[in-house]
Amino acid sequence: MLTKLAMTGFKNRWRDYLVLFSGLIMSSAIFYMFEALATNQEFLKQNSSISMIGIIFQFGAVLLTIITLVYISYANSFLLSMRKRDYGLFMLVGARKGKIGQLIWLETLLVGISATIVGIILGTALTAGIGKLLINTLDLTLHHFAFWHTPAAIATLLLYVGLFLLAGLFNLITLTKTPALKLLHSNEQPNRPRLKPVRQLIEIILGLILVAIGYWAMANLALLNITGIGLALVTIVLGTYFLFNAIFVWLMLFLKRLSAGQRGLNGFTLSQLSFRIRNYTKMLSIVAMLFALALGAITVGMGFHAQTPLMANGNSAYDMGVVDANATEKRQIAKLKPVKKATYHFKADKKAVYYLASEFDQQPFTITEMTSQAQLDYHQKALKSAALSKSHDLYQLMQLQTSDRQRTAPVFLSATAYAKLPQKEQQLTIFATKDLMANLDGLKDLATLRQQRDKGIAKGLLGGRYGSYKLVNGMYSGLEFMGLFLGIAFLAMLASCLMFKILSGADADQHRYVMLDKIGATQKQRRQAINKEIAVLFVLPGIVGVIHVLFGLQMFKLMMIASPYSGIWLPFLIFAGLYLLYYLITINIYHRIVLR
Repeated sequence: MLTKLAMTGFKNRWRDYLVLFSGLIMSSAIFYMFEALATNQEFLKQNSSISMIGIIFQFGAVLLTIITLVYISYANSFLLSMRKRDYGLFMLVGARKGKIGQLIWLETLLVGISATIVGIILGTALTAGIGKLLINTLDLTLHHFAFWHTPAAIATLLLYVGLFLLAGLFNLITLTKTPALKLLHSNEQPNRPRLKPVRQLIEIILGLILVAIGYWAMANLALLNITGIGLALVTIVLGTYFLFNAIFVWLMLFLKRLSAGQRGLNGFTLSQLSFRIRNYTKMLSIVAMLFALALGAITVGMGFHAQTPLMANGNSAYDMGVVDANATEKRQIAKLKPVKKATYHFKADKKAVYYLASEFDQQPFTITEMTSQAQLDYHQKALKSAALSKSHDLYQLMQLQTSDRQRTAPVFLSATAYAKLPQKEQQLTIFATKDLMANLDGLKDLATLRQQRDKGIAKGLLGGRYGSYKLVNGMYSGLEFMGLFLGIAFLAMLASCLMFKILSGADADQHRYVMLDKIGATQKQRRQAINKEIAVLFVLPGIVGVIHVLFGLQMFKLMMIASPYSGIWLPFLIFAGLYLLYYLITINIYHRIVLR
């Protein structure tokens, strides 16, 4: 009988359960997406040049677990609030507390486990879809990426089932020990904020100090190493919570005292926010952190993507070199419409490559400066040739040769000395296009033709800007993918958290807007009140998140050749558009619920 009554209650509030269930599905899906990378050690090792990438992901897993814990606690509170009145009625009609406790336990586990399983399936599909989209769109080179990773699924299932077991136990104790009359009137008890000046001042000061320490740690990562990441994680999370908890309460009460706060329905909007202010501070802190993680990850991912052609262009002034180009290769070069082209004759043996010095006077070889000394050191180490490592200029010339000659030394001879050499004369044709990135497909076709004649080149460097692009793209593809993939995942988690928190109270808010309708408020005024209230909840964590990102990008100054702030407007603009879209979706759903 109790089961039938519970199912009836479920049918009557299916909208609320849909909000709860969809939120939990999205949460577990995002957690699986993160773990699909974090638990795949082969993927992390093969696709990142950062030695401590595994530790970084462990810190990320801890942070995401904390976020998940807070999210599930809110979801469980929402589930509990929906059932308090029902279970209070069951007690009044004589149901045994033991039976009700069993029902509570089963209901909580059923909701949690089913949502987690569906979430893992959705997370697998999202991992495959987003991964394939990023790889194809950005021409990324990845190794050992798998959309299904069993350890990730196990970690997600264990975490969520464990949390819901605890939630079920908490619900059982709470509902069975609460008097029936109190359960019936639980939703009618307001949570009024009270100003505690001393406590709030301490929280503000402590919050600012903690956030400042976190920003300093991120800016001095070279000094602190992995300790800096852990320090920043703890201090920024705690500092953000303290600031929201202290300032947000004070801000709402302060605005209500202003004349503008009482204009139109502004007083009602501020009262709505104040009514549940304590419940919002934790969630807004989490949303601010997710906002910073999502925006930061996308910005860094796009930064690494933009850095790849910069590094390629800095390594050589020419796209590629072709030795003894045949008719097919010459036609392919002509199709690329090079803006710079030169041909040098040479003879070679096992020790050196001999060039005609006069040809370099007639067709000067263009040299580019390495973007940084670190790059030069890297290439010198890779070449392992004393003759070439002494001269960056000679390296740029020799990398355009065939793979077996890239490590030999060039010798420049007069026409007389050159003519005395018995070796067969050959030609090196080098060229540069106007835009490397715009001609990648054509250069790829030419590289294929080169590799068919020079079998060893598949294992060596292609040389030139195209070869450097392939090398650097292989080095940074993993970081680009991780940044953009996790940025999209955190963005979805952000939207899920904020939308769930807002929409979970929509049904209870409906009668308040009915009262506004009865006292003469127009439909337009009520819509504007809703838009303002939800806008505040979106804007506040957004502002804090942007500040976190601007300071957090300091961490990547060591890893990026260009400034991590270069072109920052583009990811910020894209993110703002997506954030606005989530806001519009949220207010649209909220309108349908409370104004129906």
